[in-house]
Order: sequence, then C-alpha cells, then structure tokens
Amino acid sequence: MSPLPNDAHARASARRDSLLFAGAVALLTVGGLIYAGFVEPAWPQVVRLEFTLPSLAPEFDGYRIVHISDLHVDEYMSPARLARFMRLVNEQNPHTIAITGDFVNHEAERFAPTIVTALRLLKPHDVTVAVLGNHDHETNPASIRWALERADVLDLSNTVHTLRRDGAELHLAGVDSVWSAVDRLDLVLTQLPQHGAAVLVTHEPDFADIGAATGRFDLQLSGHSHGGQVRLPVFGPPRLTRLGEKYYTGRYDVGRMILYANHGLGMLPPRVRFMCRPEITLITLRAPLPERDGAVPRLEGHQQ
Repeated sequence: MSPLPNDAHARASARRDSLLFAGAVALLTVGGLIYAGFVEPAWPQVVRLEFTLPSLAPEFDGYRIVHISDLHVDEYMSPARLARFMRLVNEQNPHTIAITGDFVNHEAERFAPTIVTALRLLKPHDVTVAVLGNHDHETNPASIRWALERADVLDLSNTVHTLRRDGAELHLAGVDSVWSAVDRLDLVLTQLPQHGAAVLVTHEPDFADIGAATGRFDLQLSGHSHGGQVRLPVFGPPRLTRLGEKYYTGRYDVGRMILYANHGLGMLPPRVRFMCRPEITLITLRAPLPERDGAVPRLEGHQQ
C-alpha cells in the first residue's frame, strides 16, 4: 500500500526539523568557537573592590592597587592588545600596580622587548611591583628580570618594599614562584617590619594557606589559575592547574587574611576563554572605621 499523503508530509516535516536542528547546532558551535577564541579574550573586565584591612593605617585609607596577572606574551598576545590592556590599567588611576607573574608562555628572550614596551606604558602614582610565575622560570627568568628592570618595575621576588605616608607604613611583600620551588617566605619574614599592614604578592593562589598561617599578612594577591579560563554553566572549570585548584577565582577569606585570585590577561593553549574574561582588578584599601556608637559598617563589593 502506498503511503498516505499525510504520512509523506509528516516525514518531510520531520526531515526539515532535523536539518534545522542540525544547522542551529552547527551555527551555535561555530559561533561559540568564534566568541571563545576571538571575542572574549579581547574583552577585559575591570573588577572594582574595596577591602578593609584591620592593620591599615588611616593615612592609607582609599589607597588604590591595580592587580593584573598572567600576561602570557606570545604570538597570540599582540603588542596592540597588550598596549590596550595597559592603557586600561592606567585609567583606574592606581597608586600601585601589582603584577603576579607569568609574563610569557615561552621564548622569554624573544618576547622580553615586547614586555618592556608594554610595561613602560604603566603610570602608577607610586610604584609597579611584580613577581615571577612558573612559566617565567621554565623559560628564562633572567630575561624576565631584565625586562622588569628596563621597564622600571620593581622585582619583588622574596623581598619587601615599604610605602610611607606621614609616618605610616604599608608593606608590599613578594614571594617568588612556589611551583618552581624558589619561594623564600623565610627571607620575606625577616625583612618584614612587625607593624603596619602587609600585602603578599605571589603567583600561586593556593600558597594562601601558608601565608595566612603566619598571621602577618592582611591581603594576598595571586594569579596562575586564570579562573579556569573556561567555565561551563553548572559544571564550572573542566580543568584547574596545580596550586590553583583550591582558590582559583575571586575573593576568599583564609583565616584572617583576604586572598584575591585574578583571572589574568593572557591565555594558555587552547587559547580560548569562555565565561571567564580577562581581568584587571582595582582594589581600594580601607582602614577600619573608628569604633563609635552608630557607626555605619563599610560595605565591600565589586563591580564588573
């Protein structure tokens, strides 16, 4: 028996629906790859936060630190994109800029001049400080340190730099890469004065457990994790890197210390970002409010 006209119409309609569905899936896939590979990596977000540090002197209330990380300069991170990121950093009017490592993916000697050109664009009121990351040590740390010196960026690795305002002090302490086993917290602690707020700058965020255990640091700034670089709805990052698994994105309270893990500006292969835009973090430090009746608590939050 030949098919009824209604049966033929139903089969044709089903084939049409299947083709439309397949086309929609293909379009979404291609669109998603274009977005993750080209749109989001070039679309930085500025995250604005206020952190109250119990040890911060009133003279440093309102002090602005811009935190960036993981430039991963290579063939993909063009000088033009890098310069645009640096200009956006300057627009935040920072007192200090802190860079938490991984300046290159590979070939440090080749890309060191590009780093110098980019970092020379930075214009903080006080100082730009930096520590190295594991990728820097895996390539050629001497070339990275050369670039930092040429760009007038203070290499904070395993040392302390103290800022002063009207007799008050704010200490910036740097620990070199934990992954590369060149961290010397012991040296840092011997240099760190006993009084005054202290900010710990180190590449790997999971070092926070060790830093917080000293009881000496008010805030730790780190990168390394890239926030996962790809963050799937419901499931989160498919993969996290060692020493960036426990604390991989945003703010954490680790003991009495605040940790902030920045998403970074560059990428590792595969060079895609999804729901994890490149990040520039503006942190405004706040001194504790004087204890008095009716004092209004200071709110801390962020704006993207």
